Amino acid sequence: MAQTYETILLERRDRVAIITINRPDKRNALNIKTREEGAAALDELRGDDRVRVVIITGAGDKAFVAGADISEFAGRTAITQREVMLGRSLFTAIDTFPKPVIAMINGYCLGGGCELALACDLRIASDTASFGQPEINLGIIPGGGGTQRLTRLVGEGKAMELILTGDIIDARTAYQIGLVNMVVPAAELEAKTMEIANRIAEKSPIALRLAKEAIKTASRSLLDEGLRREIDLFALCFSTEDKEEGVRAFLEKRKPDFKGR
Repeated sequence: MAQTYETILLERRDRVAIITINRPDKRNALNIKTREEGAAALDELRGDDRVRVVIITGAGDKAFVAGADISEFAGRTAITQREVMLGRSLFTAIDTFPKPVIAMINGYCLGGGCELALACDLRIASDTASFGQPEINLGIIPGGGGTQRLTRLVGEGKAMELILTGDIIDARTAYQIGLVNMVVPAAELEAKTMEIANRIAEKSPIALRLAKEAIKTASRSLLDEGLRREIDLFALCFSTEDKEEGVRAFLEKRKPDFKGR
């Protein structure tokens, strides 16, 4: 049974689901409720075999997610903050989600919003989007994976520059340093993101899941370990009906119809 949410919207379009952070009056800032509901929505979609790809975006055209809800920081002690952060993490829920997750970035993507995008598998930005980790301006550092995922994505030098200065960069610069995969005109953002999501959704759900695991292993292990894991996952594909269908379709010169089995 589908859940109801207060701070997010959940929509299904055939094999693609869209999670929208729905706090436009707060520029979609992440508060505790939003983080909890985002993780709950992913749990719901994890068990929905009809959904093969998930898109995450923000309501309105001003912000993807402009950061954490800073009002929750006031008066919070180190112990309290650590307890909050040791609870279930939306960023980790995204990072470990077995299906492909695409960030559709439609505006400000700052602080916790940038960390949310970093946790996704692909990032597609409008040409009006802007990016940054400005936590340093508050006397704090990124705490949702920014120091780790940003460094792995763009390299230590650029991560140092963005985190230590707190500077905000535009979408074109984000593309140039490898922070986003693609930049499109704002009016075309949804259509282009859906096109890519639907193209991915045509693939074997099992192969997608195993490919994600293999790729994530690459940045989190030594080469020899990663190569061994790739072999194991590649061999595992040979136990699936989707592999048989894919090979048969190739030999018969037709489009495969993957069932996720």
